[in-house]
Amino acid sequence: MKSQGNIVLGVTGSIAAHRAVDLCSLLVRAGCEVHVVLTADARRFVTEVPFQTLSRNPVVTDLYDTAGGWQPTHIQLADQADLLLIAPATAHTIARLAHGLADDALTCIALALRPETPVVVAPAMNGKMWLHPATQANVETLRRRGVEFVGPDTGLLACGYEGAGRLWPIEQIASHVLARLAAGPGGAGTPPPSVA
Repeated sequence: MKSQGNIVLGVTGSIAAHRAVDLCSLLVRAGCEVHVVLTADARRFVTEVPFQTLSRNPVVTDLYDTAGGWQPTHIQLADQADLLLIAPATAHTIARLAHGLADDALTCIALALRPETPVVVAPAMNGKMWLHPATQANVETLRRRGVEFVGPDTGLLACGYEGAGRLWPIEQIASHVLARLAAGPGGAGTPPPSVA
């Protein structure tokens, strides 16, 4: 089967990180080549094993992981990516992306992407963190740079509060990503849903 696209899936330290396992599976079953990057905080919630098994690719957990060639892994993945998906994305990761920090594999990949490579972010956090002016300013900064946000959803959050901050349903994230890949690098995909 012809690949639908090469996706780098960044998973960050949210309680919703376990849902990224099923998201990875959905994308692979749809015919995508998926390369998973786990942040250090994500590894407090999930391990490499399910992602490696489902994606059939090594999982990157450190900036200094090597893919076996001469090129640094973060540069290799950035060059090969047809799309960068960060799901779930924490407030901290969104802030790091907005400010151009590059202190781990995921943020280095984000900075090293080809300019035409789409970036899709699916936030997941406490509702007050999502609505905080600092987070909203960071989101707006990234939107101005062309980053697409999918969600967050509203409902009961893991912290016990009700409100915006839940990871968007993974089936809808996958559908948006597949539509975005089908639209091509400069194409406009399905308008990303968002709750602000």
